Amino acid sequence: MGIFSRTRDIIAANVTDLLDKSEDPAKMIRMIIFEMEETLVEVRASAARTIADQKEMRRHVTKLEGLQESWLEKAELALSKDREDLAKAALLEKQKAADMADQLKAEIAVLDDALTGYEADIAKLQAKLREARSRQSNINTRLESAENKFKLRELTHGERTADAFSRFEELERRVDFAEGRADALTIGTNQRSLEDEFANLRSSDTVDAELAAMKARLNKSEG
Repeated sequence: MGIFSRTRDIIAANVTDLLDKSEDPAKMIRMIIFEMEETLVEVRASAARTIADQKEMRRHVTKLEGLQESWLEKAELALSKDREDLAKAALLEKQKAADMADQLKAEIAVLDDALTGYEADIAKLQAKLREARSRQSNINTRLESAENKFKLRELTHGERTADAFSRFEELERRVDFAEGRADALTIGTNQRSLEDEFANLRSSDTVDAELAAMKARLNKSEG
């Protein structure tokens, strides 16, 4: 496909319609942007060649205009020397140079029109490229959001999460068992402690009675 037909196709293309018809919008937008960038480079290169051709043609026109003046001077010189034949020949050469200059000027005008077309195409391609890049940014943002949502849902509702929580429950059951085993070792210890306390009370009463008896004997002996 030539650069001009491809440029026209890209300018006429509806980016939104292309994406809607694509099974992979992200891939399609990358292809669209690549095609636009490649075409934009080619159009600019063609415009650069056209500008270079114009400059070369203008240099030739300048040379031809100088040549016309030179032949005119020669014709005047020949005529002043009564050499009408040479004067006529010089004027013929002057006319050839003028015709060539006019032809080059006409070609320069055609290239001017081509450059105007290039400028319009470049502006339209740049607008399309901005649109495509904007759509690409939007698509990438939406894809990233969708992937994050998927990861979050997978994290909260996925099999790995369910398996992890089942392992937590298993660990909790092990801790419960360990705590139950520790608690079982203390079963019955509260009753023995209570009996010990009553025994201490009885022992205390015996000591108090003995102490009172000793005091009584001491009092009698002193009396």
